[in-house]
Amino acid sequence: MSLLKVEGLTTAFKTSRGEITAIEDVSFTLGEREILGIVGESGSGKSVTALTIMGLLPNPPARVASGEVRFDGKVLTRLSDTRMQKVRGSGIAMVFQEPMTSLNPVFTIGEQLMETLRAHERLSPRAQRERAVEILTRVGIPSAAQRLGDYPHQLSGGQRQRVMIAIALSCRPRLLIADEPTTALDVTIQAQILDLLMDLRDEFGMAIMIITHNMGVIAQTADRVLVMYAGRIVEEAPIEALFERPTHPYTRGLLECVPSLDQDRARLAAIPGTLPDPARRPRGCRYAPRCALRIEACTTAIPPLLGIEAEHAAACIRAIPA
Repeated sequence: MSLLKVEGLTTAFKTSRGEITAIEDVSFTLGEREILGIVGESGSGKSVTALTIMGLLPNPPARVASGEVRFDGKVLTRLSDTRMQKVRGSGIAMVFQEPMTSLNPVFTIGEQLMETLRAHERLSPRAQRERAVEILTRVGIPSAAQRLGDYPHQLSGGQRQRVMIAIALSCRPRLLIADEPTTALDVTIQAQILDLLMDLRDEFGMAIMIITHNMGVIAQTADRVLVMYAGRIVEEAPIEALFERPTHPYTRGLLECVPSLDQDRARLAAIPGTLPDPARRPRGCRYAPRCALRIEACTTAIPPLLGIEAEHAAACIRAIPA
Protein backbone atom coordinates (compact mmCIF):
# COMPACT_ATOMS: atom_id res chain seq x y z
CA MET A 1 0.00 0.00 0.00
CA SER A 2 1.20 3.50 -0.84
CA LEU A 3 2.11 5.78 2.04
CA LEU A 4 1.14 8.89 0.04
CA LYS A 5 -1.28 9.03 -2.87
CA VAL A 6 -2.00 12.24 -4.79
CA GLU A 7 -4.87 12.06 -7.29
CA GLY A 8 -5.81 14.74 -9.82
CA LEU A 9 -4.57 17.55 -7.59
CA THR A 10 -5.24 21.06 -8.88
CA THR A 11 -4.36 24.15 -6.85
CA ALA A 12 -5.41 27.65 -7.87
CA PHE A 13 -4.75 31.18 -6.59
CA LYS A 14 -7.02 34.22 -6.68
CA THR A 15 -5.15 37.21 -8.11
CA SER A 16 -5.91 40.65 -9.49
CA ARG A 17 -5.88 39.03 -12.95
CA GLY A 18 -8.41 36.39 -11.94
CA GLU A 19 -7.90 32.85 -10.73
CA ILE A 20 -4.62 31.29 -11.83
CA THR A 21 -3.95 27.55 -11.76
CA ALA A 22 -0.53 26.79 -10.23
CA ILE A 23 -0.62 23.00 -10.52
CA GLU A 24 -3.05 20.97 -12.58
CA ASP A 25 -4.12 17.30 -12.49
CA VAL A 26 -1.05 16.16 -10.54
CA SER A 27 -1.14 12.45 -9.64
CA PHE A 28 1.51 10.22 -8.13
CA THR A 29 2.18 7.75 -5.32
CA LEU A 30 4.99 7.35 -2.80
CA GLY A 31 5.74 4.09 -1.05
CA GLU A 32 7.19 3.31 2.36
CA ARG A 33 10.94 4.11 2.55
CA GLU A 34 10.93 5.27 -1.07
CA ILE A 35 12.80 8.39 -2.19
CA LEU A 36 10.86 10.34 -4.82
CA GLY A 37 12.55 13.18 -6.68
CA ILE A 38 10.55 16.06 -8.16
CA VAL A 39 12.56 18.09 -10.65
CA GLY A 40 11.90 21.08 -12.88
CA GLU A 41 12.70 24.75 -13.37
CA SER A 42 11.69 27.38 -10.84
CA GLY A 43 8.00 28.07 -11.30
CA SER A 44 7.10 24.58 -12.52
CA GLY A 45 4.90 23.83 -9.50
CA LYS A 46 7.19 21.68 -7.33
CA SER A 47 6.94 23.70 -4.12
CA VAL A 48 3.22 24.41 -4.56
CA THR A 49 2.66 20.66 -4.78
CA ALA A 50 4.54 20.13 -1.51
CA LEU A 51 2.80 23.00 0.29
CA THR A 52 -0.59 21.72 -0.87
CA ILE A 53 0.22 18.29 0.55
CA MET A 54 1.22 19.90 3.85
CA GLY A 55 -1.87 22.14 3.90
CA LEU A 56 0.30 25.23 4.32
CA LEU A 57 -1.12 27.45 1.57
CA PRO A 58 -3.35 30.23 2.94
CA ASN A 59 -7.00 30.03 1.87
CA PRO A 60 -7.69 32.54 0.42
CA PRO A 61 -5.95 33.21 -1.94
CA ALA A 62 -5.07 29.54 -2.53
CA ARG A 63 -7.58 26.72 -2.83
CA VAL A 64 -7.55 23.07 -3.83
CA ALA A 65 -9.77 23.23 -6.91
CA SER A 66 -9.96 19.47 -7.39
CA GLY A 67 -8.34 16.18 -6.46
CA GLU A 68 -7.22 14.80 -3.13
CA VAL A 69 -4.17 13.94 -1.07
CA ARG A 70 -4.31 10.67 0.85
CA PHE A 71 -1.67 9.91 3.50
CA ASP A 72 -1.65 6.63 5.39
CA GLY A 73 -5.34 6.17 4.59
CA LYS A 74 -6.38 9.71 5.62
CA VAL A 75 -7.64 12.22 3.04
CA LEU A 76 -5.62 15.28 4.03
CA THR A 77 -7.47 17.67 1.75
CA ARG A 78 -10.63 17.10 3.82
CA LEU A 79 -9.07 17.63 7.25
CA SER A 80 -9.65 20.77 9.31
CA ASP A 81 -6.67 22.96 10.22
CA THR A 82 -6.70 21.58 13.76
CA ARG A 83 -6.57 17.95 12.62
CA MET A 84 -4.00 18.77 9.96
CA GLN A 85 -1.70 20.23 12.61
CA LYS A 86 -1.53 16.79 14.20
CA VAL A 87 -0.35 15.27 10.91
CA ARG A 88 2.41 17.83 10.42
CA GLY A 89 5.54 16.96 12.33
CA SER A 90 4.59 13.49 13.50
CA GLY A 91 3.26 12.22 10.14
CA ILE A 92 4.73 14.50 7.49
CA ALA A 93 7.56 16.97 8.09
CA MET A 94 9.13 19.48 5.73
CA VAL A 95 12.56 21.03 5.31
CA PHE A 96 12.04 24.42 3.68
CA GLN A 97 14.19 26.00 0.99
CA GLU A 98 16.25 28.63 2.79
CA PRO A 99 17.17 27.88 6.42
CA MET A 100 18.22 31.45 7.21
CA THR A 101 14.71 32.73 6.47
CA SER A 102 12.89 29.62 7.73
CA LEU A 103 14.54 29.74 11.17
CA ASN A 104 13.37 32.53 13.47
CA PRO A 105 16.35 34.86 14.06
CA VAL A 106 15.17 35.97 17.54
CA PHE A 107 14.86 32.49 19.07
CA THR A 108 17.66 30.08 19.88
CA ILE A 109 18.12 26.81 18.06
CA GLY A 110 17.06 24.93 21.19
CA GLU A 111 13.84 26.94 21.62
CA GLN A 112 12.82 26.30 18.01
CA LEU A 113 13.59 22.61 18.19
CA MET A 114 11.85 22.05 21.50
CA GLU A 115 8.77 24.00 20.35
CA THR A 116 8.10 21.21 17.85
CA LEU A 117 8.46 18.59 20.57
CA ARG A 118 6.05 20.47 22.86
CA ALA A 119 3.47 20.65 20.08
CA HIS A 120 3.45 16.93 19.31
CA GLU A 121 4.79 14.97 22.26
CA ARG A 122 4.20 15.00 26.00
CA LEU A 123 7.73 15.33 27.33
CA SER A 124 9.11 17.00 30.42
CA PRO A 125 11.40 20.01 29.88
CA ARG A 126 14.38 17.83 30.71
CA ALA A 127 13.28 15.13 28.25
CA GLN A 128 12.75 17.79 25.57
CA ARG A 129 16.29 19.05 26.03
CA GLU A 130 17.69 15.53 25.96
CA ARG A 131 15.79 14.75 22.75
CA ALA A 132 16.98 18.02 21.19
CA VAL A 133 20.61 17.24 22.00
CA GLU A 134 20.17 13.71 20.68
CA ILE A 135 18.73 14.76 17.33
CA LEU A 136 21.23 17.60 16.83
CA THR A 137 24.04 15.14 17.47
CA ARG A 138 22.49 12.70 15.01
CA VAL A 139 22.43 15.26 12.19
CA GLY A 140 26.09 16.07 12.75
CA ILE A 141 26.04 19.26 14.85
CA PRO A 142 29.18 19.28 17.03
CA SER A 143 28.88 20.22 20.74
CA ALA A 144 25.10 19.88 20.43
CA ALA A 145 24.34 20.77 24.05
CA GLN A 146 26.16 24.10 23.73
CA ARG A 147 24.60 24.81 20.32
CA LEU A 148 21.09 24.79 21.82
CA GLY A 149 21.75 28.31 23.08
CA ASP A 150 23.00 29.63 19.73
CA TYR A 151 20.99 31.80 17.35
CA PRO A 152 20.69 31.00 13.61
CA HIS A 153 23.15 33.73 12.58
CA GLN A 154 25.84 32.08 14.68
CA LEU A 155 25.78 28.94 12.52
CA SER A 156 27.16 28.28 9.06
CA GLY A 157 24.84 27.60 6.12
CA GLY A 158 25.44 23.86 6.33
CA GLN A 159 24.81 23.82 10.08
CA ARG A 160 21.56 25.78 9.66
CA GLN A 161 20.39 23.23 7.10
CA ARG A 162 21.22 20.43 9.55
CA VAL A 163 19.19 22.23 12.22
CA MET A 164 16.22 22.42 9.82
CA ILE A 165 16.53 18.67 9.23
CA ALA A 166 16.77 18.09 12.99
CA ILE A 167 13.56 20.06 13.61
CA ALA A 168 11.78 18.11 10.87
CA LEU A 169 12.95 14.78 12.29
CA SER A 170 12.35 15.58 15.96
CA CYS A 171 8.99 13.77 16.03
CA ARG A 172 10.13 10.88 13.81
CA PRO A 173 7.82 11.48 10.81
CA ARG A 174 6.96 8.78 8.29
CA LEU A 175 7.46 11.17 5.35
CA LEU A 176 10.03 13.94 4.99
CA ILE A 177 9.59 16.56 2.26
CA ALA A 178 12.91 18.27 1.49
CA ASP A 179 12.39 21.39 -0.63
CA GLU A 180 15.69 22.33 -2.29
CA PRO A 181 17.71 20.97 0.67
CA THR A 182 21.08 21.93 -0.87
CA THR A 183 20.29 25.46 -2.09
CA ALA A 184 23.13 27.99 -1.57
CA LEU A 185 25.49 25.34 -0.17
CA ASP A 186 28.88 24.56 -1.67
CA VAL A 187 29.30 21.17 -3.33
CA THR A 188 31.10 19.58 -0.37
CA ILE A 189 28.35 20.54 2.08
CA GLN A 190 25.72 19.53 -0.49
CA ALA A 191 27.17 16.03 -0.60
CA GLN A 192 27.22 15.84 3.19
CA ILE A 193 23.56 16.90 3.46
CA LEU A 194 22.46 14.37 0.83
CA ASP A 195 24.44 11.59 2.50
CA LEU A 196 22.81 12.56 5.80
CA LEU A 197 19.33 12.30 4.30
CA MET A 198 20.11 8.86 2.90
CA ASP A 199 21.44 7.67 6.27
CA LEU A 200 18.42 9.05 8.11
CA ARG A 201 16.05 7.32 5.67
CA ASP A 202 17.69 4.00 6.54
CA GLU A 203 17.76 4.72 10.28
CA PHE A 204 14.22 6.07 10.70
CA GLY A 205 12.59 3.99 7.95
CA MET A 206 10.86 7.02 6.46
CA ALA A 207 9.98 7.97 2.90
CA ILE A 208 11.52 11.12 1.42
CA MET A 209 10.32 13.52 -1.26
CA ILE A 210 13.18 15.65 -2.61
CA ILE A 211 12.28 18.77 -4.59
CA THR A 212 15.07 20.27 -6.67
CA HIS A 213 16.09 21.74 -10.01
CA ASN A 214 19.44 19.93 -9.80
CA MET A 215 19.60 16.72 -11.83
CA GLY A 216 22.79 15.75 -9.99
CA VAL A 217 20.92 15.72 -6.68
CA ILE A 218 18.23 13.54 -8.27
CA ALA A 219 20.81 11.10 -9.64
CA GLN A 220 22.46 10.74 -6.23
CA THR A 221 19.36 10.20 -4.12
CA ALA A 222 16.10 9.29 -5.86
CA ASP A 223 14.55 5.89 -6.55
CA ARG A 224 11.92 7.39 -8.84
CA VAL A 225 11.53 10.79 -10.50
CA LEU A 226 8.70 13.14 -11.49
CA VAL A 227 9.55 15.85 -14.01
CA MET A 228 7.26 18.89 -13.74
CA TYR A 229 6.74 21.68 -16.24
CA ALA A 230 4.29 24.61 -15.98
CA GLY A 231 2.23 22.96 -13.26
CA ARG A 232 1.92 19.48 -14.79
CA ILE A 233 3.86 16.22 -14.61
CA VAL A 234 5.43 15.62 -18.03
CA GLU A 235 7.45 12.48 -17.24
CA GLU A 236 7.61 9.85 -14.52
CA ALA A 237 10.21 7.09 -14.40
CA PRO A 238 12.56 5.04 -12.21
CA ILE A 239 15.89 6.81 -11.86
CA GLU A 240 17.81 4.48 -14.20
CA ALA A 241 15.22 4.75 -16.98
CA LEU A 242 15.07 8.54 -16.72
CA PHE A 243 18.80 8.98 -17.23
CA GLU A 244 19.26 6.19 -19.77
CA ARG A 245 16.05 6.64 -21.81
CA PRO A 246 14.57 10.13 -21.24
CA THR A 247 11.44 10.41 -23.36
CA HIS A 248 9.98 13.89 -22.99
CA PRO A 249 11.89 16.65 -24.84
CA TYR A 250 11.91 18.76 -21.67
CA THR A 251 13.57 15.97 -19.69
CA ARG A 252 16.19 15.57 -22.41
CA GLY A 253 16.75 19.32 -22.35
CA LEU A 254 17.33 19.30 -18.58
CA LEU A 255 19.83 16.46 -18.89
CA GLU A 256 21.70 18.19 -21.71
CA CYS A 257 22.20 21.20 -19.43
CA VAL A 258 24.21 19.08 -16.99
CA PRO A 259 28.04 19.18 -17.39
CA SER A 260 29.57 15.82 -18.33
CA LEU A 261 33.13 14.55 -18.18
CA ASP A 262 32.37 12.23 -21.11
CA GLN A 263 31.65 15.04 -23.57
CA ASP A 264 34.01 17.69 -24.88
CA ARG A 265 31.82 20.76 -25.31
CA ALA A 266 32.90 24.38 -25.24
CA ARG A 267 29.44 25.46 -24.03
CA LEU A 268 26.60 23.70 -22.27
CA ALA A 269 23.32 23.24 -24.08
CA ALA A 270 20.46 25.51 -23.00
CA ILE A 271 16.69 25.30 -23.33
CA PRO A 272 15.53 28.38 -25.26
CA GLY A 273 12.80 30.62 -23.88
CA THR A 274 11.18 30.64 -20.45
CA LEU A 275 8.25 29.07 -18.64
CA PRO A 276 4.88 30.43 -19.81
CA ASP A 277 3.02 32.99 -17.72
CA PRO A 278 0.55 31.00 -15.54
CA ALA A 279 -2.21 33.40 -16.61
CA ARG A 280 -1.48 32.90 -20.33
CA ARG A 281 -0.39 29.31 -20.79
CA PRO A 282 -0.54 27.88 -24.32
CA ARG A 283 -3.59 25.90 -25.35
CA GLY A 284 -1.84 22.62 -26.17
CA CYS A 285 1.38 21.17 -24.79
CA ARG A 286 2.81 23.81 -22.51
CA TYR A 287 6.34 22.99 -23.57
CA ALA A 288 5.54 23.31 -27.30
CA PRO A 289 6.72 26.95 -27.70
CA ARG A 290 10.21 25.92 -26.53
CA CYS A 291 10.31 22.48 -28.16
CA ALA A 292 12.39 21.85 -31.30
CA LEU A 293 10.33 18.70 -32.03
CA ARG A 294 6.87 20.28 -31.96
CA ILE A 295 4.36 19.62 -34.68
CA GLU A 296 0.95 21.15 -35.35
CA ALA A 297 -0.85 18.61 -33.17
CA CYS A 298 1.22 19.73 -30.16
CA THR A 299 -0.58 23.09 -30.12
CA THR A 300 -4.17 21.79 -30.10
CA ALA A 301 -4.53 19.73 -26.88
CA ILE A 302 -2.66 18.91 -23.68
CA PRO A 303 -1.12 15.44 -24.15
CA PRO A 304 -2.02 12.88 -21.44
CA LEU A 305 0.59 11.05 -19.37
CA LEU A 306 0.90 7.71 -21.21
CA GLY A 307 2.89 4.59 -20.36
CA ILE A 308 6.08 4.09 -22.37
CA GLU A 309 7.33 1.01 -20.55
CA ALA A 310 7.00 -0.47 -17.08
CA GLU A 311 6.66 2.39 -14.53
CA HIS A 312 7.74 4.91 -17.19
CA ALA A 313 5.27 7.45 -18.59
CA ALA A 314 5.51 10.70 -20.54
CA ALA A 315 3.09 13.43 -21.62
CA CYS A 316 4.24 13.79 -25.24
CA ILE A 317 2.33 12.84 -28.39
CA ARG A 318 5.61 11.81 -30.04
CA ALA A 319 6.40 9.33 -27.30
CA ILE A 320 5.95 5.67 -28.25
CA PRO A 321 3.74 3.76 -25.77
CA ALA A 322 4.69 0.20 -24.83
